[in-house]
Amino acid sequence: MLVTLLLEPGRMVPVSRLVTAAWDDEPPQTATHQVRKAVATLRNRIPGGSELIVTDGTGYRVVLDDDQLDLHLFNLHARLAREAVAAGRLPEAVDELCAAVDLWRGPVLAGAGGSLIAAASAALEERHMAVAEQYYELRLELGQAAELVGPLRELVTAHPLRETLRGQLMLALYRSGRQAEALEEFGRVRDLLVEELGIDPGAELTRLYEAILRDSPEVAPRPPQSPVTRGMPVPAAQDDLPPKLEQPPRTLPYDLPDFTGREAELQRVVAAGRTPARAAARIIGIDGMGGSGKTALAVHAAHELAEDYPDGQLFVDLRGFSPGEKPQEAGPVIDSLLRNLGVPDDRMPDGLERRITLWLSICAQRRLLLVLDNAVDATQIRSLLPASEGCLVLITSRIRMLDLDGAEWLSLELLSGDDSAALLARTLGEERTASEPDAAAQLVQLCGGLPLALRITAARLRNRPRWTIQYLVDRLADETRRLHELSAGERSVEATLRLSYQAMEDERRAAFRLLAEHPGGTLDVHSAAALLGEGVHEAEDALEHLLDIHLLEQPEMGLYSFHDLVRTYAMALGGDPDESRQAVQRLVSYYVTASEAACDVLFPGRARYDTGTGRHAWQLPWLETDEQALRWFGREHDALRAVVERAGAYELHRDGVVLTRNFMFYLNLRGHHEEFRSTSQLAVAFARVLGDPLLLPVSLGNLGIAHWWLGAFQDGIEVTEEALRLASAADHRPTEAFCLDVLGLLHSALGNFDRACAYLEQGIALHREIGVARMEAEALANLSSVLTWIGRYADAVRHAARATELNRRLGERGNEITSLTWLALAHRGVGEEARARACLAQALELCDETLQPGNVAFVHAHWAQLCQRLGQDRTAVEYADHAMELVAARGTPLRQAAVANVVALVHLRRGDPDRAVELYRHAHSLASALGYRIETARALHGLSEAAAALGDEEEARARGREAEELYDAMGVTEAGRHL
Repeated sequence: MLVTLLLEPGRMVPVSRLVTAAWDDEPPQTATHQVRKAVATLRNRIPGGSELIVTDGTGYRVVLDDDQLDLHLFNLHARLAREAVAAGRLPEAVDELCAAVDLWRGPVLAGAGGSLIAAASAALEERHMAVAEQYYELRLELGQAAELVGPLRELVTAHPLRETLRGQLMLALYRSGRQAEALEEFGRVRDLLVEELGIDPGAELTRLYEAILRDSPEVAPRPPQSPVTRGMPVPAAQDDLPPKLEQPPRTLPYDLPDFTGREAELQRVVAAGRTPARAAARIIGIDGMGGSGKTALAVHAAHELAEDYPDGQLFVDLRGFSPGEKPQEAGPVIDSLLRNLGVPDDRMPDGLERRITLWLSICAQRRLLLVLDNAVDATQIRSLLPASEGCLVLITSRIRMLDLDGAEWLSLELLSGDDSAALLARTLGEERTASEPDAAAQLVQLCGGLPLALRITAARLRNRPRWTIQYLVDRLADETRRLHELSAGERSVEATLRLSYQAMEDERRAAFRLLAEHPGGTLDVHSAAALLGEGVHEAEDALEHLLDIHLLEQPEMGLYSFHDLVRTYAMALGGDPDESRQAVQRLVSYYVTASEAACDVLFPGRARYDTGTGRHAWQLPWLETDEQALRWFGREHDALRAVVERAGAYELHRDGVVLTRNFMFYLNLRGHHEEFRSTSQLAVAFARVLGDPLLLPVSLGNLGIAHWWLGAFQDGIEVTEEALRLASAADHRPTEAFCLDVLGLLHSALGNFDRACAYLEQGIALHREIGVARMEAEALANLSSVLTWIGRYADAVRHAARATELNRRLGERGNEITSLTWLALAHRGVGEEARARACLAQALELCDETLQPGNVAFVHAHWAQLCQRLGQDRTAVEYADHAMELVAARGTPLRQAAVANVVALVHLRRGDPDRAVELYRHAHSLASALGYRIETARALHGLSEAAAALGDEEEARARGREAEELYDAMGVTEAGRHL
């Protein structure tokens, strides 16, 4: 593990990689624990270990000074050598390479190790040999042949199949006057290659053999060069450079005349291109998903920067993601670049390394702009990069190459809505888009800010002048055909995405397909781990890989999302139906487990129902505080709704019922009552399919609550009575008690107060008998509200006080607000104003406007009344107005009517009867339409008082009579009519 950390100094190494390093593909179940234990041991054994190995996110990082690691020194000398070669300082390059080679004292990472260590060892050994070969090549160029024969023989003995080393040995022998031995070396390697691999020597080694055989001038001995001061150029190297061309090469593609948007990105690239780098070329990388306009931006910027790089502007398509083509290798690219810069064929050096050296030397004497388009990885382009500060390199790729040192990266996001609309207008025509503005806006939305999709749709419409924009929008509305429609000629969104998909390994492809099964707008590492059936760290690796190649987006830290067209492509790929079903089952199970954990925090006293399918030990996000649980629910809101529907589609009905119930707790808390009802209807449908004697009545009871909130009282009574019958038949007393509570609520709204009290009292007795304190507190608060309405204030005080005590003990903050409010109103009823104010002040302090906003508005309205009675008119109006704003924006008609009645009384008492009439009429309209009799009566009573204040005695008497008739019918006492 220490070796694995040292191989990536300064970088975070995930625990998963350390596990792989130790155990390959067969780690024990305790692997993660053992890794952490081993790191602790290393920290103890190494002096200063705690500062050397630090924890970083999901892994560890080694913190070293530059001179503490031989691998760092090796890389440093190699880099300095490349820079010296580029500047023509060959003796200095030799010194640096010698220092690099001297660091090697035998095989690197020798000894036992797993596959990860073995792979690293092989890679380092390859780098060692590449540096060694360059070292001997430069020494041969400097005329130092005789002293190289011995060291080269040792290396050839250790690496007999490396043709470059064998060629260098042949050249050293020949230039030392030992032509026969040089030719014998060729015979030895030829026999060895035939015997070991069944192949002949390569073309370059064969050419060298023929040149030595002919005594060709190209292999003639080089005159020894005098030692030069480090940093001084070598004149001979400069003489080999071609002269600057009268007409500098300009191979940039044409600049799009309709280039649109990307102003900030363009300015950033141009500004960087005009800022000289220090001792190196400026390298700017542009990464983004296929079709995002990377090439268009790079080319447009290159044209703007052309005058700053007068010696040439070169464009190379590296074909990293080109249909039907392999990525270009360095050799042909270097050849093309050198020819563009005026190097004739007869002066083209033999061997790739020599051509690279010539390319770097030319770049050192020129101000060149190089566009490397469509790169597949850093390895493909590393040898093409100039080292001199006078050059600029623009790279485009679908991958951000984090291993390309010194590069500045700019990730292209999708086009904004305005830029998308502007691009469509420029490519299709202002007149045509202006004639169908709504359809054009829909088309922009369907293309999702992807420039390629916008250009393809514009091209299709231009080629079909009889088509309307709306016609194409209608064709694109079919998601199963959308990608097929987004094609024009050789350009296709689907083909663009396919190239990114095909470039991935099989394991990543499978992850890409499965992650698309997530129905929400975003997903995190935990839900992704469930989908993939892997650990969180492995899931994060997959997500980050897809993010790096721009098949996923990251709307915010820790969250990932698909572009709509990418998701459509992933879903169209299909896959094993059984594998998809299992992934969805895992996802639903994860959300059940996570929502249970969140509800345990937010609603600690609630009853729990098992799905019957067991619980997986899913790794969950932190859900230990109210804030964390609420944040999780808020972030997963859309996903939960979609997962509930997916559970139904896959017939995961039992999980679906439990998940909907958990989700409804949150919806009720946030005041999303319409969604609460639709979700509870789904739960009932699932439970009916199951025929479960416990889950069905619970789901019906929740639907009854939804009907109560939205004013459908008779519908609520119907479903709740069915729930009560089922619960009684199953002898499930907790559900029976719950149904009694709901029936009490519904009948109280209809003004059937005697029946309401009877139901609530039965429910309370049952809750106490079975010991469900949370539900007892809710029922007590509801009973207190009914008793307050009918004027039985002393009883209301007693029940509300008991409810508040239970809620406080259970930590039920939302329910405590409700019970404190009714306790305050009951204290007012018995004339205890100070106690009423104290209780309402406590409720106000607990209020959070994002939670149960209707209840919060109700508290604010009554606080306004209390302030008014204390002579605080300005404060009273502020709270009254805020209550109306809050309930109008996020309250149900039920709560809007109640709040309007309270606020109307505040305005009536401050001498504004006109405003009071307006509010009372609004309350009456809402309450009477619902059949909410108590608030209907209160509105009529208020209209009577307001009419009297306005001098309309006839209206006052008429409204007063209507109010009295309603109060009498409901059995409301005289005291209850004037609260």
